[in-house]
Amino acid sequence: MMRVGMAADHGGFTLKGQVAELLRGSGYEVVDFGAHELNPEDDYPDFIIPLARAVAAAEVDRGVALCGSGVGASIAANKIPGVRAGLIHEVFSAHQGVEDDDMNVFCLGGRVVGPALAWELIKTFLTAHFSGAPRHQRRLAKVQALENHEVGL
Repeated sequence: MMRVGMAADHGGFTLKGQVAELLRGSGYEVVDFGAHELNPEDDYPDFIIPLARAVAAAEVDRGVALCGSGVGASIAANKIPGVRAGLIHEVFSAHQGVEDDDMNVFCLGGRVVGPALAWELIKTFLTAHFSGAPRHQRRLAKVQALENHEVGL
């Protein structure tokens, strides 16, 4: 069973609840990093950073991060070494980001897409697999070297 971490601020709070229910109903284990109540004054980093750290530490298999637009969630998640977060609002990138870039955190705007499209995108993300192609491994190695301050590209 895949463990999926989820996090959202007020902008993605409602969508997080809807998607979490669908994930559980489809056999996924959902680990909820908050928010646990709707608070229009909360801040996305408070929820997204713990999720991203859990993904980087392999405490969850993949992460789903939501805020109003998905932009802030993506920026915050990508600050954690080992996280490869993508802001996704269409199907091609939902699988291509995993297949080519080994994306492990999916970011989405709760004010941008509705629950039906969100569910389709997240299912696509969760069922995609990294290709392991040499060119993709080479590119990821360069990203990891940059994260480790080994190179100055």
